[in-house]
Amino acid sequence: MLRSHRGYDVGAMELAGTVAKRFGAVPFSSTVTRLLVDVNRSPDNPARFSEVSRVLTASEKKSVMNNHYWPWRQEVESEIGRLCRTGKKVLHLSVHTFTPVLDEKVRSADAGLLYDPARKGEGLFCRRWKRRLQDLQPSLNVRLNYPYAGKSDGFTTHLRSLFMEKFYLGIEIEVNQKYALRRPGRWKEIQRAIVNSLDLTLKEYERST
Repeated sequence: MLRSHRGYDVGAMELAGTVAKRFGAVPFSSTVTRLLVDVNRSPDNPARFSEVSRVLTASEKKSVMNNHYWPWRQEVESEIGRLCRTGKKVLHLSVHTFTPVLDEKVRSADAGLLYDPARKGEGLFCRRWKRRLQDLQPSLNVRLNYPYAGKSDGFTTHLRSLFMEKFYLGIEIEVNQKYALRRPGRWKEIQRAIVNSLDLTLKEYERST
C-alpha cells in the first residue's frame, strides 16, 4: 500500500524540486504518507484518516495530528501570511500527481490545473498556463479543474478563506503518474515543459497586472 498511489503521490516530490530549483524556492514537502494522515484534507474531514489509521484511538489520532498534520500546515500558512503582509502577491503552487486508473476507469488527461472559478485571477492564470504548456508540448492533454474540482476540500481552499485574492493565488497542478512510473525520459521532458511554461506564464501575468 505504501508503494502504491494510496500511499503517496508518485513523482510529486521530484516535480516540486524541479520547480523549486528553477525559481530559487524551497518547497514545503510533506513526507508523511496519507495512509497515516492526509495533510491536504481539512481538520474536520473524516477522510483525512485512511482505512488504516481511522481505527486509531482518539488520543492516538490527536497525537498524529499534533506531530504530523498541524506542523506542516502551520509552517506553510505562516510563510504565506508573512509574504502577504509585505504586500507581495503570492503564487502558491501545490504539486500533486494522480493515478492513471481509478476504480477501473482510465483517466485520459496528462495534467490538470486546479483553481477556484470564483477567483478570476486564478482562472486567468491557469488558462494562460494551459496554453503555454500546450504550446511547448502540443501532444499533452491538459485540462482545467481535473481530475478534481479546484474548490473542493483541500489546503488551497482553506488558504483562500484566509488570504484575499489580491494577495494570494492558490493553484494545484496534477500530473498523470504514468510518466513517472513507466516513461522516465518523457517524464523529464514534461517537467521541463512545466517549468518553462510556468516561467512564461508568470512573466505574462506580471505584465498584465
